[in-house]
Amino acid sequence: MPSWFEGPLAAFDTETTGVDVEHDRIVSAALVVQRGSGSLPEIRRWLVSPGVPVPPAATEIHGLTDAHLQSHGRWPAPVMDEMARAIAEQTARGTPLVVMNAPFDLTLLDRELKRHRNSSLAGYLSLRSMSVLDPRVLDKHLDRYRKGRRTLLDLCAHYGVELTGAHDAAADAAASLHVVRAVGRRFASRLETLTPAELHARQTVWYAAQARGLQAWFALNGSDEVCDPAWPLRPDLAAAA
Repeated sequence: MPSWFEGPLAAFDTETTGVDVEHDRIVSAALVVQRGSGSLPEIRRWLVSPGVPVPPAATEIHGLTDAHLQSHGRWPAPVMDEMARAIAEQTARGTPLVVMNAPFDLTLLDRELKRHRNSSLAGYLSLRSMSVLDPRVLDKHLDRYRKGRRTLLDLCAHYGVELTGAHDAAADAAASLHVVRAVGRRFASRLETLTPAELHARQTVWYAAQARGLQAWFALNGSDEVCDPAWPLRPDLAAAA
Protein backbone atom coordinates (compact mmCIF):
# COMPACT_ATOMS: atom_id res chain seq x y z
CA MET A 1 0.00 0.00 0.00
CA PRO A 2 1.46 3.40 -0.99
CA SER A 3 2.35 5.91 1.71
CA TRP A 4 -0.06 8.77 2.35
CA PHE A 5 2.22 11.22 0.55
CA GLU A 6 1.82 9.24 -2.68
CA GLY A 7 -1.96 8.93 -2.33
CA PRO A 8 -4.90 11.32 -2.67
CA LEU A 9 -4.38 14.87 -1.44
CA ALA A 10 -6.41 18.06 -1.68
CA ALA A 11 -5.01 21.57 -1.22
CA PHE A 12 -6.80 24.82 -0.38
CA ASP A 13 -5.54 28.39 -0.72
CA THR A 14 -7.00 31.90 -0.59
CA GLU A 15 -6.09 35.39 -1.70
CA THR A 16 -7.42 38.14 0.53
CA THR A 17 -7.81 41.84 1.28
CA GLY A 18 -5.18 41.62 4.04
CA VAL A 19 -3.71 39.55 6.85
CA ASP A 20 -6.25 40.09 9.65
CA VAL A 21 -8.29 36.89 9.88
CA GLU A 22 -10.99 38.57 11.97
CA HIS A 23 -11.71 41.45 9.62
CA ASP A 24 -10.18 40.88 6.17
CA ARG A 25 -12.02 39.12 3.35
CA ILE A 26 -11.42 36.40 0.79
CA VAL A 27 -11.25 37.65 -2.81
CA SER A 28 -10.27 34.39 -4.50
CA ALA A 29 -9.70 30.77 -3.54
CA ALA A 30 -8.95 27.40 -5.06
CA LEU A 31 -9.20 23.75 -4.17
CA VAL A 32 -6.80 21.43 -5.98
CA VAL A 33 -7.43 17.69 -5.73
CA GLN A 34 -4.93 15.08 -6.91
CA ARG A 35 -6.06 11.47 -6.66
CA GLY A 36 -2.53 10.18 -6.51
CA SER A 37 1.05 11.18 -7.17
CA GLY A 38 1.46 11.89 -10.87
CA SER A 39 -2.25 12.09 -11.68
CA LEU A 40 -3.77 15.17 -13.27
CA PRO A 41 -5.14 17.61 -10.69
CA GLU A 42 -8.77 18.64 -10.51
CA ILE A 43 -8.97 22.38 -9.90
CA ARG A 44 -11.90 24.39 -8.60
CA ARG A 45 -11.60 28.18 -8.46
CA TRP A 46 -13.68 30.91 -6.85
CA LEU A 47 -13.62 34.68 -7.41
CA VAL A 48 -15.36 36.87 -4.84
CA SER A 49 -16.66 40.43 -4.84
CA PRO A 50 -15.97 40.99 -1.13
CA GLY A 51 -18.18 44.02 -0.57
CA VAL A 52 -15.29 46.02 0.89
CA PRO A 53 -12.48 47.95 -0.81
CA VAL A 54 -9.38 45.98 -1.74
CA PRO A 55 -6.33 47.86 -0.42
CA PRO A 56 -3.70 48.73 -3.05
CA ALA A 57 -1.11 46.77 -1.06
CA ALA A 58 -3.20 43.61 -1.43
CA THR A 59 -3.76 44.23 -5.15
CA GLU A 60 0.02 44.55 -5.59
CA ILE A 61 0.39 41.02 -4.25
CA HIS A 62 -2.37 39.12 -6.07
CA GLY A 63 -3.26 41.51 -8.89
CA LEU A 64 -7.00 41.57 -8.17
CA THR A 65 -8.52 45.05 -8.31
CA ASP A 66 -11.84 46.36 -7.04
CA ALA A 67 -13.06 46.88 -10.60
CA HIS A 68 -12.17 43.33 -11.67
CA LEU A 69 -13.78 41.75 -8.61
CA GLN A 70 -16.95 43.82 -8.94
CA SER A 71 -17.24 42.85 -12.60
CA HIS A 72 -16.28 39.18 -12.38
CA GLY A 73 -16.56 38.15 -8.73
CA ARG A 74 -19.64 36.65 -7.10
CA TRP A 75 -21.39 37.62 -3.88
CA PRO A 76 -19.65 36.09 -0.86
CA ALA A 77 -22.51 34.11 0.71
CA PRO A 78 -22.95 31.43 -1.99
CA VAL A 79 -19.22 31.25 -2.66
CA MET A 80 -18.33 30.61 0.98
CA ASP A 81 -20.98 27.90 1.06
CA GLU A 82 -19.45 26.24 -2.00
CA MET A 83 -15.93 26.39 -0.56
CA ALA A 84 -16.99 24.86 2.75
CA ARG A 85 -19.01 22.14 1.03
CA ALA A 86 -16.07 21.28 -1.25
CA ILE A 87 -13.73 20.93 1.73
CA ALA A 88 -16.34 18.91 3.63
CA GLU A 89 -16.69 16.58 0.64
CA GLN A 90 -12.95 15.87 0.60
CA THR A 91 -12.98 15.36 4.37
CA ALA A 92 -15.86 12.89 4.03
CA ARG A 93 -13.78 10.94 1.50
CA GLY A 94 -10.88 10.83 3.94
CA THR A 95 -8.66 12.98 1.72
CA PRO A 96 -6.01 14.93 3.67
CA LEU A 97 -6.23 18.70 3.17
CA VAL A 98 -2.99 20.57 2.48
CA VAL A 99 -3.06 24.20 3.64
CA MET A 100 0.04 26.36 3.77
CA ASN A 101 -0.13 28.37 7.01
CA ALA A 102 -3.45 26.72 7.85
CA PRO A 103 -4.41 29.02 10.77
CA PHE A 104 -4.67 31.89 8.30
CA ASP A 105 -6.70 30.40 5.45
CA LEU A 106 -8.94 28.12 7.51
CA THR A 107 -9.65 30.75 10.16
CA LEU A 108 -10.45 33.34 7.51
CA LEU A 109 -12.86 30.93 5.81
CA ASP A 110 -14.47 30.15 9.16
CA ARG A 111 -15.01 33.87 9.86
CA GLU A 112 -16.42 34.43 6.38
CA LEU A 113 -18.90 31.60 6.95
CA LYS A 114 -19.98 33.21 10.22
CA ARG A 115 -20.22 36.60 8.55
CA HIS A 116 -22.20 35.51 5.48
CA ARG A 117 -23.78 32.15 6.34
CA ASN A 118 -24.34 32.36 10.12
CA SER A 119 -22.43 29.08 10.29
CA SER A 120 -18.86 27.85 10.78
CA LEU A 121 -16.38 25.53 9.12
CA ALA A 122 -17.04 22.97 11.87
CA GLY A 123 -20.74 23.17 11.07
CA TYR A 124 -20.10 22.11 7.50
CA LEU A 125 -17.85 19.26 8.55
CA SER A 126 -20.69 17.73 10.63
CA LEU A 127 -18.41 16.25 13.31
CA ARG A 128 -16.02 14.81 10.73
CA SER A 129 -12.39 15.47 11.57
CA MET A 130 -10.13 17.07 9.00
CA SER A 131 -6.63 15.76 8.50
CA VAL A 132 -4.73 18.94 7.70
CA LEU A 133 -1.15 18.91 6.43
CA ASP A 134 0.64 22.24 6.71
CA PRO A 135 3.91 22.28 4.74
CA ARG A 136 5.34 25.11 6.86
CA VAL A 137 4.73 23.26 10.13
CA LEU A 138 6.01 19.96 8.76
CA ASP A 139 9.17 21.47 7.29
CA LYS A 140 9.94 23.57 10.36
CA HIS A 141 9.67 20.54 12.65
CA LEU A 142 11.46 18.04 10.45
CA ASP A 143 14.30 20.38 9.41
CA ARG A 144 14.24 22.77 12.36
CA TYR A 145 17.86 23.88 12.27
CA ARG A 146 17.88 25.00 8.64
CA LYS A 147 18.50 28.72 8.31
CA GLY A 148 16.42 31.04 6.20
CA ARG A 149 12.78 31.89 5.59
CA ARG A 150 10.03 29.33 5.02
CA THR A 151 7.56 31.06 2.76
CA LEU A 152 5.92 28.99 0.04
CA LEU A 153 8.45 30.34 -2.48
CA ASP A 154 11.29 29.34 -0.16
CA LEU A 155 9.89 25.85 0.39
CA CYS A 156 9.36 25.34 -3.34
CA ALA A 157 12.98 26.31 -4.00
CA HIS A 158 14.26 24.06 -1.22
CA TYR A 159 12.26 21.01 -2.30
CA GLY A 160 12.56 21.51 -6.05
CA VAL A 161 8.89 22.30 -6.67
CA GLU A 162 7.99 24.56 -9.59
CA LEU A 163 5.77 27.52 -8.72
CA THR A 164 4.56 29.53 -11.69
CA GLY A 165 2.20 32.41 -10.99
CA ALA A 166 2.76 32.85 -7.26
CA HIS A 167 -0.14 34.46 -5.37
CA ASP A 168 -2.67 32.89 -7.68
CA ALA A 169 -4.76 30.70 -5.38
CA ALA A 170 -4.73 27.66 -7.67
CA ALA A 171 -0.98 27.92 -8.35
CA ASP A 172 -0.20 28.30 -4.65
CA ALA A 173 -2.48 25.43 -3.65
CA ALA A 174 -0.93 23.10 -6.24
CA ALA A 175 2.59 24.07 -5.15
CA SER A 176 1.73 23.46 -1.49
CA LEU A 177 0.42 20.02 -2.38
CA HIS A 178 3.63 19.12 -4.22
CA VAL A 179 5.78 20.46 -1.38
CA VAL A 180 3.98 18.16 1.06
CA ARG A 181 4.64 15.19 -1.22
CA ALA A 182 8.30 16.22 -1.41
CA VAL A 183 8.52 16.58 2.38
CA GLY A 184 6.98 13.13 2.76
CA ARG A 185 9.51 11.56 0.42
CA ARG A 186 12.52 13.33 1.94
CA PHE A 187 11.55 12.36 5.48
CA ALA A 188 9.88 9.06 4.64
CA SER A 189 11.67 7.22 7.43
CA ARG A 190 9.99 9.51 9.96
CA LEU A 191 6.61 9.98 8.29
CA GLU A 192 5.52 6.93 6.32
CA THR A 193 4.37 4.99 9.37
CA LEU A 194 2.10 7.84 10.50
CA THR A 195 -1.41 8.31 9.20
CA PRO A 196 -2.58 11.80 8.15
CA ALA A 197 -4.82 11.85 11.24
CA GLU A 198 -1.82 11.12 13.46
CA LEU A 199 0.19 13.80 11.68
CA HIS A 200 -2.65 16.27 12.19
CA ALA A 201 -2.56 15.62 15.92
CA ARG A 202 1.21 15.98 16.07
CA GLN A 203 1.16 19.23 14.11
CA THR A 204 -1.05 20.83 16.77
CA VAL A 205 1.78 20.18 19.25
CA TRP A 206 4.58 21.12 16.85
CA TYR A 207 2.89 24.38 15.85
CA ALA A 208 2.30 25.38 19.46
CA ALA A 209 5.99 24.79 20.23
CA GLN A 210 6.99 26.79 17.15
CA ALA A 211 4.70 29.64 18.22
CA ARG A 212 6.20 29.67 21.71
CA GLY A 213 9.69 29.83 20.23
CA LEU A 214 8.74 32.71 17.95
CA GLN A 215 7.04 34.50 20.85
CA ALA A 216 10.22 34.21 22.90
CA TRP A 217 12.24 35.61 19.99
CA PHE A 218 9.87 38.58 19.68
CA ALA A 219 10.13 39.26 23.42
CA LEU A 220 13.91 39.07 23.27
CA ASN A 221 13.90 41.66 20.50
CA GLY A 222 11.51 44.04 22.23
CA SER A 223 8.45 43.30 20.11
CA ASP A 224 4.97 43.01 21.63
CA GLU A 225 3.68 40.89 18.73
CA VAL A 226 1.58 37.94 19.92
CA CYS A 227 1.82 34.45 18.40
CA ASP A 228 -1.39 32.43 18.66
CA PRO A 229 -0.45 28.76 19.32
CA ALA A 230 -3.75 27.38 17.96
CA TRP A 231 -3.58 25.19 14.84
CA PRO A 232 -5.14 24.61 12.31
CA LEU A 233 -7.94 27.00 13.32
CA ARG A 234 -7.78 29.92 15.70
CA PRO A 235 -10.50 30.15 18.36
CA ASP A 236 -13.29 32.63 17.80
CA LEU A 237 -12.73 35.01 20.70
CA ALA A 238 -15.84 37.04 19.83
CA ALA A 239 -18.04 33.95 20.11
CA ALA A 240 -16.40 32.94 23.38
CA ALA A 241 -16.87 36.37 24.96
